[in-house]
Amino acid sequence: MSSSVPTIAELMDGCERSAVHLEMRDQYGVTAEADDFHAWLETGHVDTDPASPDWASWVSLVTRTVARGVAVRRARIVSEPVSDYIRYEHASTTVNVHAGEQVRWLPRRRASGIALPGNDFWLFDDRVIRWGYFSGDGAMVGHEISDDPAAAKLCAEAFDAVWSHAIPHDQFQIH
Repeated sequence: MSSSVPTIAELMDGCERSAVHLEMRDQYGVTAEADDFHAWLETGHVDTDPASPDWASWVSLVTRTVARGVAVRRARIVSEPVSDYIRYEHASTTVNVHAGEQVRWLPRRRASGIALPGNDFWLFDDRVIRWGYFSGDGAMVGHEISDDPAAAKLCAEAFDAVWSHAIPHDQFQIH
């Protein structure tokens, strides 16, 4: 894995048509959101202010990307009953939607017939993949860029299949 992997912002800024993100884990140990997650566990309150320091740069990035005509879509495959982390993510997803992302949720039991890549990914314009690698406990291990046509085709087909079976955020009920 190269240390020169472009950031999501750099890749989105260069994107022309679509940026899709597939998340397949039930727990992420993202350091930047650890305090917010623990506060949510204790209080039930999550930061949903698009202008807050934790959200402002993401909201700005997605808003300007969507304004250029790029479709930004995120799909999450989740086990049910969902983990506390997925409950937390669901509670904060209103900010993603506010920024212009389209978000859908797919219960894992409905994904059994879908060929999926082994890792979470972002796919830009159906050709550039930014793989996300995580440890068993959900900690970020690293990222890698690929423009391998066969891998990009797998990611595009997997995302489209997940998307077609998934439930829009505003209709997905947490059980």
